[in-house]
Amino acid sequence: MTSAQALTHLDSTGTAHMVDVSDKPQTLRRAIAVCEISMKTTTLDAIQAGDVKKGDVLGTARLAGIMAAKHTATLIPLCHPLPLTGIDVRILLDENIPGYQIEAEVTTKAETGVEMEAFTAATVAALTIYDMAKALEKTMVISNVRLIHKSGGKSGDFDFQ
Repeated sequence: MTSAQALTHLDSTGTAHMVDVSDKPQTLRRAIAVCEISMKTTTLDAIQAGDVKKGDVLGTARLAGIMAAKHTATLIPLCHPLPLTGIDVRILLDENIPGYQIEAEVTTKAETGVEMEAFTAATVAALTIYDMAKALEKTMVISNVRLIHKSGGKSGDFDFQ
């Protein structure tokens, strides 16, 4: 078997295509992705105090992450549009960074998983923090994007070690 045949999003000629999941059973799927955004202490203090001219940075970022998860299939060409049953975006202060840990948890009952939706939610929340606070600092860094949990489906559970 060639590497092109082993990848489900490539057909026998190596052309990208959307995988047909109609024969797969619907199961409960859950994924959690995280990322970090680091910044200067002065920027973090301004966000925490609500002193950013654009408004509620963290509330807006949470909503942006939720909305982004719903639009993943329009952003990632081979993702299936999924009926998402739950989206939770948590933005946790981490003074050791200094900045925030962003954790996005997405659930569905479908034929395929929600890892990409969780990634999209977490990273768009981080991008929104950057956008809202960029007048204070342009050196913020979004990093350490990773899947920390996935459950459901044929491949079973995964936990980042």
